[in-house]
Amino acid sequence: MNITILQGAFLPVPALRGGAVEKMWQALGAEFARRGHRVTHLSRRCDGLPAEETADGVRHVRLRGYDQPPGGLRLKACDFLYSWRARRAAPAADLVVTNTFWSPLLLRPRHGAVYVDVQRMPKGQMRLYRGAARLRANSSAVRDAILREAPDAAPRVRVIPNPLPFAPEYPVRWDAKERVVLFAGRLHPEKGIELLLAAWNRLRAADRLAGWKLRFIGPADTARGGGGETWVAGLQRRHPSLEIEWMPPAFEPAKLHAAYENATVFAYPSLAEKGETFGVAALEAMAFGAVPVVSDLACFRDFIADGCNGAVFDHRSPEPAAALAGAIERAAAPGARAWAGAAVEVRRTHAVAAIADAFLADFAALTGKR
Repeated sequence: MNITILQGAFLPVPALRGGAVEKMWQALGAEFARRGHRVTHLSRRCDGLPAEETADGVRHVRLRGYDQPPGGLRLKACDFLYSWRARRAAPAADLVVTNTFWSPLLLRPRHGAVYVDVQRMPKGQMRLYRGAARLRANSSAVRDAILREAPDAAPRVRVIPNPLPFAPEYPVRWDAKERVVLFAGRLHPEKGIELLLAAWNRLRAADRLAGWKLRFIGPADTARGGGGETWVAGLQRRHPSLEIEWMPPAFEPAKLHAAYENATVFAYPSLAEKGETFGVAALEAMAFGAVPVVSDLACFRDFIADGCNGAVFDHRSPEPAAALAGAIERAAAPGARAWAGAAVEVRRTHAVAAIADAFLADFAALTGKR
């Protein structure tokens, strides 16, 4: 098949500035090419990347993009201009995968069957995408949101999970585990950072988890989706404990993987009821044997089961900090080692090759080509 992958205006591929979606499609594109498919990947040109090159069998075409603006209207305007340029640059293909807002409306039949990659909760646009061949949801929670918005789209909706963007090449080094509860991701209020700090303070006040540390890794600046450096600095002033570590963001895979590998517990208490759609950070941590502790958002239910391969707490309870503290304590207990062993199974169930199988089968169903 001739496959085009068209990504957004704001982040490059390779993911030099982060971006779970960019990492995912870079890995999948390389896997498609390895299996003999012809793949063209369109993305933002920046950071000294060439306008065109071939890497891992994939032809990369890079277009002028933008730093993400703060306002919604400006964001949509930038997305439109970029998508228009991408429309002109995209080759004829059997199928085009895209996660930009405007591309499903701008692409033409010569570009191939339009395969909309829905990575975020929809905000009204699903009703506009009647010409799309497929609306792919990355979780059952996103599927349900699509169907609430566009019930008649049911025959065109499929759930295919995001893959691990990497393939660990060695077994989990259990002896490398430290007494660390790790959060890795955007330092933003919707990620439950303040709730996690409150839960940690409860544990320490009750003299629980003595000798453990709470470690944060992620960007604070708004340009990278954080809550702002001023906001994070305020948290650091209010919580000056030596048992709380604030580390810089780790965009290099090796550094991030080392952080996952060293952690015993991975806390991801997201409060983003309408924003959290998958939780790839939790999936990545599980691949390195860190027990995930997550809020009771629907997106986590696809791959985390409480008491089996992680701990789930009720973030809607009257005392969510107490609920989170209890979940962390359960995940840090010696008996939770079995949960960690079960968590590592995502290496198999969410491997790039396994998820590529699902996508290629769906592509073949739409195009009639194997």
